[in-house]
Amino acid sequence: MSNTSFEMFEVCGTAGELGRQHGVQAKDQIRGFVDYLAATLQLAPHTMRQRALSFLPRFEDACPQLLPEIEGLAVGADIEFADALAVQIRGELGQATDGGCTTFVIGRDGTANGQVLIGQTSDMPAEMMDYAYVLAVRPDDRPSAVMWTFGGMLGYHGLNEQGVAHFANSLGGGPAWKFALPHYPLKRLILEQAHLHGVRQLFDNIAVCSNGNYVLCDGDGNIADMELTSAGPYELNDAGCGYLAHSNHFLCSPCNSAENFAKSLPDSFPRLERMRELIAAKLGRITVADCCAFLSDHDGHPVSICRHPQAEGGYGDDILPASGHTVAALIAEPERGRFHVCRGNPCAGEFTEYLVSS
Repeated sequence: MSNTSFEMFEVCGTAGELGRQHGVQAKDQIRGFVDYLAATLQLAPHTMRQRALSFLPRFEDACPQLLPEIEGLAVGADIEFADALAVQIRGELGQATDGGCTTFVIGRDGTANGQVLIGQTSDMPAEMMDYAYVLAVRPDDRPSAVMWTFGGMLGYHGLNEQGVAHFANSLGGGPAWKFALPHYPLKRLILEQAHLHGVRQLFDNIAVCSNGNYVLCDGDGNIADMELTSAGPYELNDAGCGYLAHSNHFLCSPCNSAENFAKSLPDSFPRLERMRELIAAKLGRITVADCCAFLSDHDGHPVSICRHPQAEGGYGDDILPASGHTVAALIAEPERGRFHVCRGNPCAGEFTEYLVSS
């Protein structure tokens, strides 16, 4: 594997074949991530498997088409089915938080070439880079998609051949956790949609365990931001400005309270304002290169948009570890089927381009 880019794995065929090929190619990352989950959640392997299997009815109800792929993943990686299911549930097995991120989506009027741009930083513990890769899926009966993911997860940040793309943030506080579907299979279901209308239907009809934010777009140039909570979805309006940005605190009126803000990453607030400032300054002429610069911004360093490790006991390290930093920066050109991914901090790395179509 290159030190400057993530490995890319391509899978095609039936659902079972998608999973099997994925498991064979990413075997080391998947088996390592299973061990990492058990260690970080402080669960014995048999306990983690039992908890994972308790979610199985939720998968059967909401996304039965993913189960043969999960079964194939287990076969390909030579792990138990319950372990392959566990990686689709991740922190929900222990009601753990999901790190910090800064997202954006810019409508057609805001860009230099009149096409939507969307992306994010992904801020996590540094060791997550060991399990990460780019995955291109080309199913027989569903849209092709490309995503940045890790450890056997079938759904994460990315775009599909229809121009539907999504990127996401964790949120502090909000409605209480409940036993429902994890966000990660939902992220894959989003990449099976043809328009934002289908995404909104998913959000209306599928209950999720915890709270998260999604910036979204489709091939018709529509953009959206949805705070999807365990109590249901809340859609945010761009107020006519033509772009949306988000970080790790609630913006919707039912949840943007002092109580929830106190449970959010403290640097979430200045990161969001900085991203809005950067976009507004170039609105109408924004390019991919500009987005690279936005994601590399160091205002507020080390807890800037481009996040770097901080001292123990620092700024919000009770939520995101002090060692946590930007492990990937992601930018999509959905209407062109292009995905630009940087391994590690974008201030020091280079973006590699991946295509949805082979």
